[in-house]
Amino acid sequence: MSETQAGTVQRSEDEWREILTPDQYRVLREHGTERAGTSCLNAEKRPGTFHCAGCDAPLFENTTKFESGTGWPSFFDPIDGAVETTTDRSHWMVRTEVHCAHCKGHLGHVFDDGPAPTGLRYCMNGISLRFEPNA
Repeated sequence: MSETQAGTVQRSEDEWREILTPDQYRVLREHGTERAGTSCLNAEKRPGTFHCAGCDAPLFENTTKFESGTGWPSFFDPIDGAVETTTDRSHWMVRTEVHCAHCKGHLGHVFDDGPAPTGLRYCMNGISLRFEPNA
């Protein structure tokens, strides 16, 4: 593994395959999607922080999580500088894809139908996240 000057984690595909489960690899590295309603993080309500399952970077505080009714963990605001977005033109539609700013792992998509104060819904694959409760 190496880290660039900007703090970006870089690993070979073999290294990613060693540290991720096959399902995590499919979502984080191949831009897959987990089935709706399958993540144990949907019901997670304890105080804490959601981290990237690939590189452990903190991504979302629990105070920004909300129940969107979509079947995926949803947040209205990421931690500053934690995520980046790109345009996703797959599946015959245009969406905004969300990536971890540190390892570039695919997390999910962001939509403009979320609650105040941002109006955004970061719809994340739970398998792309790891929850760390507050001590």
